[in-house]
Parts: sequence; structure tokens; C-alpha cells
Amino acid sequence: MLIVLSGLPGTGKSTLARALARDLRAAHLRVDSVEAALLNAGLDRVTVEGYAALYAVAADQLSAGLPVIVDLVNPVTATREAWADVAARAGATLVNVEVTCTDPAEHRRRVETRHTAPDTHAGRWAPPTWADVQAAAHHYEPWTAPVLRLDTAHATPAELIGTLRARLPDAGTLP
Repeated sequence: MLIVLSGLPGTGKSTLARALARDLRAAHLRVDSVEAALLNAGLDRVTVEGYAALYAVAADQLSAGLPVIVDLVNPVTATREAWADVAARAGATLVNVEVTCTDPAEHRRRVETRHTAPDTHAGRWAPPTWADVQAAAHHYEPWTAPVLRLDTAHATPAELIGTLRARLPDAGTLP
């Protein structure tokens, strides 16, 4: 199974991805970690490289029989279709999850708090600012594929993981 958690920065994707990965004993692939490694290895800037690396690593993990949870913005149809292709080539079930935070004040608080927390920085990589998130929102395309939407504004991570777990295909057969 390939579970792709998509959404703007600061919505709670990583919190949910880490918890779900522990719960399902799945590989957790986070684009921010890959982009940080690429920047720290000497690239001047990162565009599609982080996503391309994750497609390959996810395919490897799926071919080893592991469930994979991907954590990234995934803002456009082209990247969403690429994840569908990764799942299809591996013979895996794809579950698209869009993570939102419909409380603008809470969303902004999360982004700004994360931005000031030194443990979220990795060398040359730093989390996006609130202005970056607002700019990204203008380029975030509507979903055309089936997607499960989770709003983190008024639910705990445990509640959201329960909701997601209940809606996963073959949820009864997972660990």
C-alpha cells in the first residue's frame, strides 16, 4: 500500500505520517528530508529532484513488500499522477490523503512555530515561512483523483489516524 499525504506546509502531514508509519510499521518518506540532504550535498537549489528521489525510494520499498507513507506538498496533477504510476508499477494500492488545516490562525501559528524551532532546520534547508505557504496555496491545484480529506484544525492526531485507519482498504489485514 502506498499512502500519499499531501497538503500545504504546516497542516500536520508530518505529524500524521510519523504516527501512521509507527502504527502500520511502514516506511515514512518525507520530501523535506530529501531536499535538505540534496541542498547539504551541494545543490544550489532543489526543484523536482526531491520528488524524483522519493519516487525511486518508494518503488524500492513497495517492491520489498513494505507499506509506504509519503509526506509532501504534492501540489499539482503531474506529481499526483506520478505517485499513481509508482503504485501501479509496484502493484500497490494507492491511497491519496489531503491534509488541511481550515483554521487560518492555527495554520499560521504552526508554520511560524515550526519556522522558529531550531530542530526543524537541516543545514541549508529551513521550513517555509507563512508568506511561502500563502504563495504555495495559489499554485495548489484542485484534486481530480479520489482523495480522502483530513482536517487537522479541530481533531487530535490520534483521532485522525483512527479515521484514516478505518478508511484504508483491507484495514483489517494490516498490522
